[in-house]
Amino acid sequence: MRPLRIALVGTARYPLCEPFVGGLAAHVVGLARGLTARGHAVTLFAPHGSAAEGVHVEAFCDASGLDFSAAARGDLSMLAEPFMREHHAMLGLVLGLADERWGRFDVVHNHSLHYLPIAHAPAVGAAHLTTLHAPPTPWQESAFACLPERQRPAAVTVSATNRATWRRSLPACGVVPNGVDLGRWRFSAEGTSGLAVWAGRIVPEKGPHLAIDAARAAGMRLRLVGPVHAHAYYDAEVAPRLGPDVEVLGHASHAELTGHYGAASVALSTARWEEPYGLTLVEALACGTPVAAFRRGAAPELLTPSTGRLAAPDDVADLARAATEAAALDRRACRDWVEAHASERAMVDRYLALYRQLVGARPDAAPAGDALPGPVCLEVAPAARA
Repeated sequence: MRPLRIALVGTARYPLCEPFVGGLAAHVVGLARGLTARGHAVTLFAPHGSAAEGVHVEAFCDASGLDFSAAARGDLSMLAEPFMREHHAMLGLVLGLADERWGRFDVVHNHSLHYLPIAHAPAVGAAHLTTLHAPPTPWQESAFACLPERQRPAAVTVSATNRATWRRSLPACGVVPNGVDLGRWRFSAEGTSGLAVWAGRIVPEKGPHLAIDAARAAGMRLRLVGPVHAHAYYDAEVAPRLGPDVEVLGHASHAELTGHYGAASVALSTARWEEPYGLTLVEALACGTPVAAFRRGAAPELLTPSTGRLAAPDDVADLARAATEAAALDRRACRDWVEAHASERAMVDRYLALYRQLVGARPDAAPAGDALPGPVCLEVAPAARA
């Protein structure tokens, strides 16, 4: 089969480059690299400063020099400037895709959290797929609802848990779990006894202060790895808990994070919301590190009795119990689970199958005289855990 010309649309909120701001950025760059390695022509649309090895990157329309008129700035209905900058970037993108400014694509695969790529999908001369990385927003639901059903772009999400949040507005939404590059996340056969690791953005909804409390209750040392994005929260909840048993290591590169995962005997996940996936859990497992997590979001889909333990949400004592039990699990079983259920190769295979299905279902691919196909029905990937 011939190589596909694929446009990947990232978020306009931050550059997609290492050290990654979050799981969405890491996922899109990994997918771009994986598709390129298969011989497909990939263009990644992302903010200035984005980079993916071997991948052609096109920067979004830059709104930094956009100078709104005094009349526009005085409009009481005008939204905050960060929103307007994102809107400007996405509007420039969808208009450019519609007039083929960057050439013709077979597939546009949207990963942004913005409504415009969804709303403008029928105007772009390519098959369209949106991956829904988060629960619904009014903007996205409105974009899908305003399109006639036969023009509505195909959509998948990253877990059965997140699909349930979309069921009301997108009952046919499929699931393609995120995957990690097993060549980049190195397996470590032995972690350091009594050492726990927590990774992510230091913000209230990630709950790192609870990881400190749980690790301390379990008698473990803790490494906190990630950027501080909520300074008031850090000052109020994290800083007062610091001591000789807690290291705050800041934003880490991929290689550094791999080392931190591999050195620990257990990874802690303390999400305080229904997290749609939880890429850090899979990254830790790929390094052989079992996980102790609150029973929230997709964590029950990602952890099995062989790879981790679940704790009652926000229950520090129960998480300490889970951490102690998880640290005793077989590290090879953790890696084996990722190889079987959450590899980047499997994820790329699933997306390529969907791309081919969508391209083949387009009206211009139908034989002359055939009726136009209806909406594409996307198969739901099997859940990672029965």
